[in-house]
Amino acid sequence: MEAALYHPEHGYYRRGQDPFGKAGDFYTAEQLQPVFGLILAAYLGSLRDQMNSPADFLVAELGAGRAEMAEGLAGFRYLPVDVERGWLPERFRGVVFANEFFDALPVHVAIRRGEGFREMRVGLDGERFRWIECGPVDAGVARYLWRYCGSVEEGAAVEANLDALRWIEEISRRLERGFLFVIDYGYTARELTRFPRGTLMSYRRHIASEDVLAGPGDRDLTAHVNFTALEDHAAGCGFEKVRFESLSLALLRAGEPDNFASALAAGGEKEAIRRRLQLKTLLFGMGETLRTLLLRKAVRK
Repeated sequence: MEAALYHPEHGYYRRGQDPFGKAGDFYTAEQLQPVFGLILAAYLGSLRDQMNSPADFLVAELGAGRAEMAEGLAGFRYLPVDVERGWLPERFRGVVFANEFFDALPVHVAIRRGEGFREMRVGLDGERFRWIECGPVDAGVARYLWRYCGSVEEGAAVEANLDALRWIEEISRRLERGFLFVIDYGYTARELTRFPRGTLMSYRRHIASEDVLAGPGDRDLTAHVNFTALEDHAAGCGFEKVRFESLSLALLRAGEPDNFASALAAGGEKEAIRRRLQLKTLLFGMGETLRTLLLRKAVRK
């Protein structure tokens, strides 16, 4: 998965093609502009207010892609971080924003067998890749799986996103004070039994497929985020949970002060209609399937 997505020459995110929008392979909330940017700016503004508006307040976006948030977040110091540009400052205060970032990190795949988990590796069968069930997973993966996936039944496929935990550690090390705001597709540990075949999927021309080994480098690969693992590991890194909720609820909270008037204000009827459709999609489409996790990092005395 790491090679298929991030190989310097052949990786899906490194080849220079645009994966977003109608002509690409998928949409994210960031393509619903300007409404998403305006509402998110209001949300982040409320977080800045909670921090008493420090002069060096920074919004750093992980997985920024085309930096489509730059216009909507023009009222902040905005730092887009992606595969080939930008990096988090060594020390800063503000918000780290991660929109569908964690679900694109490489994962380990395992299958439950008896009292343990066995590693699934990728082998070659002629000219096609195929899954091969191998021996027990290594100790680090085993600790993750027993802690967050131990409830699955015999034969269930699971993923361990150790890179997500390492990112939490790195963010905590660099973020002196502020928030981590995550938007992603995911589940809690209690909900994992809903996915007996795992959550790893590929996307090509907006069509989802479970055949994640086909066409490496030509399609997006994602695995749902285990929010229990994120929250639990973040707590050990100095974060505290503020709230975990659907994107719809987060956007409703942000738009409540003016009933979305600022996000829907437009210069003409056509643009006004377009913005209302964007808001509808955000609240009742993506908003009901995407989840948000807001974590606070405070300076310990």
